[in-house]
Amino acid sequence: MPATQPRQLPAIHLGTLPNHLNRAALFAVIRHGDRVFHRQVRLISRSDCTVEYTGEQLDEADADIVMALLHAAQTAHLGTPVPVNRAELLRSIGRSTGNSDYLWFHRRMRALTEATLFVQARKPGGDLRYQIGRETAFHIVAAFDADEATGMYAVTLDPRWVKLFSNHEYGRVDWAKRREIRRGQDMAKALQRLFSASADQPQRHSVASLKGFTGYQGRERDFLRGLQRALDELVRVHVLVRWRIESSARGVQQIAAWTYRDGIAPLSG
Repeated sequence: MPATQPRQLPAIHLGTLPNHLNRAALFAVIRHGDRVFHRQVRLISRSDCTVEYTGEQLDEADADIVMALLHAAQTAHLGTPVPVNRAELLRSIGRSTGNSDYLWFHRRMRALTEATLFVQARKPGGDLRYQIGRETAFHIVAAFDADEATGMYAVTLDPRWVKLFSNHEYGRVDWAKRREIRRGQDMAKALQRLFSASADQPQRHSVASLKGFTGYQGRERDFLRGLQRALDELVRVHVLVRWRIESSARGVQQIAAWTYRDGIAPLSG
């Protein structure tokens, strides 16, 4: 990043990710032990952005770690090490702090450091706005050092994260509500992030696009049942006011979902 470019993130709350990543199939809904390794895979995303990924398949727990690291680094100059207490971070994302959790966290930090992204965003007319990672690899975590004795990590984030947050193009999930989502409901967490990227009321997404977004590999009818359970879970924790399944003007099965904004339900729709 040129010296004239800012190297500091905007003031963000815990639970914030760039919209281009919230809308891409970067964090999959996967069963324990079913991770695959991607090599230069073009992820499903909106037409105005291309996201290419190399690395171990990531999940919603990884998304939680990334959001926590970005929050920890918001006052730092990116590209310099940021002190992170692993026990505090684990507690913030709803994990325990036993030895197995520490080992899990270290494995995930290694995976996030190996993970490589190429992001290319375009303007509505199709002209290139920016690209990240084509000539020099953009890693989700640039580097880290761990002190096992103290449990402290020195985590370095790539300065180009700033570009992904440009023009206020980021969404924030309600972290307290995210913590209330029940175990085994990663699809609900994925949808919460997706809904955070838009203020539309209602938001409409085709069932097929949601299946691709979550990385679900099972049968269509099983996905639909899981999707309905996830939407019901988001109603339970007051992320969604209500939702329904409908057909689009072209006869495509889609969901329409009404979200709370700043704790307030939409007045109509």
